[in-house]
Amino acid sequence: MMNADASVLLLVRVIVGTTMILHGYNHWRGGGRIAGTAGWFEGLGLRHGRLQAWMSVVTEIGAGALLVAGLLTSLAAAAVMTVMLIAGLLAHRPNGFFVFKEGFEYVLVLGAVSLALAVLGPGRFSVDSAGGIAVTGWGGGSLALGVAVVSTAGLLATFWRPQPSAPAEPDGH
Repeated sequence: MMNADASVLLLVRVIVGTTMILHGYNHWRGGGRIAGTAGWFEGLGLRHGRLQAWMSVVTEIGAGALLVAGLLTSLAAAAVMTVMLIAGLLAHRPNGFFVFKEGFEYVLVLGAVSLALAVLGPGRFSVDSAGGIAVTGWGGGSLALGVAVVSTAGLLATFWRPQPSAPAEPDGH
């Protein structure tokens, strides 16, 4: 791989990884802290909000750190894709595409870039490459996508219990 390709992959890994680390940190220590994050998750229909908040923090910070290092890149990409799938489905899908309307634009881009990293691999400037353990191409992409879809489905099947809509009030006619 040419130095330019390896450098760009490093740049993308560091940007996506740092974004995820900061996102996880914000869920942990930001505004509402864990309690606020837990309440937000419960508002989306996820049960055991405190557990969800901590799982989100650990996943986001852990996956971000792995991406920055280029270690277990396909699995780190899968973790980011899982977080983005859940966020996209539960929080952003009902709002349409555009991020300025709280839509799924942002999570779609992070998920797609993570899939691209899984396919292209971490590049030469990575722990995976140095250790000879990089999984790239269709294998890396399939691994990441498969893990992300199964993890998302498992989490939703286990924890997502949205409240039923309140019945419409009779209008008196």
